[in-house]
Amino acid sequence: MPPKKIVGRALLAILAASCLAPMNFAQKKTLRVAAAADLQAAMPEIAKVFEARTGTSVEVAYGSSGNFYAQIQNGVPLDVFFSADNEYPRKLEESGFAEPHSAAIYGIGKIVLWMPANAKCDPERDGWQCLQDPVVRKIAIANPAHAPYGRAAVAALQKAGIYDAVKAKLVLGENISQAAQFVQSGNAEAGILAYALALSPALQGGKKWVVPTELHPPIEQSVVVLKSAKDKPAAQEFVKFVTRGAGREILAKYGFEPRPAR
Repeated sequence: MPPKKIVGRALLAILAASCLAPMNFAQKKTLRVAAAADLQAAMPEIAKVFEARTGTSVEVAYGSSGNFYAQIQNGVPLDVFFSADNEYPRKLEESGFAEPHSAAIYGIGKIVLWMPANAKCDPERDGWQCLQDPVVRKIAIANPAHAPYGRAAVAALQKAGIYDAVKAKLVLGENISQAAQFVQSGNAEAGILAYALALSPALQGGKKWVVPTELHPPIEQSVVVLKSAKDKPAAQEFVKFVTRGAGREILAKYGFEPRPAR
């Protein structure tokens, strides 16, 4: 099934759950959240703690930020959008699809060069040289057309001066999670992935090298409350919980750094 259809069905499931809940749960609040794919490891824990503290459940669909941006503009009713950059939330505010001044940076992301545990090359020791090894035939990244982590990967390769040498090896995932699946399954020998996903149980056993942040633009990830939010106070409470409350500590566990003081 094409990834866009998977995301679409996930959104439909969220909408159906909110509309068809049994009458005895009618009073229970449910937030409909769209989240960048790099949050797949952290967000379930955040949602669980938030529900335990507030009684409000959080239904989450994961995908590429660009696809969610387009779907929100096409009228998909959601409450909160966690993007992998700060541009999409800003544009949603400017175009009237998000609450004014509600966007907030929830973390600074990092990218890593990741290879399986049995790889002969060690990215931490050899860095970019691993990608130029003839054994590495495919390198998985997220699609830079609509995934901020894909854009960061391309920028890093260009800044390192090896993009032209390896671009024929690049295979594009619809989002950063699918790129991780490519390399985890063996369909690619290496991947440039979100650091948060490299800390997930599925990828923890691999070899990884954190790409120096000076090689790519800062991955400032923002969240925004959407105009279509059914319960804006609850949506705002969730955003506050993630950006300034206990959710911030959970994000830190998965490598998301706080926004530098300005």
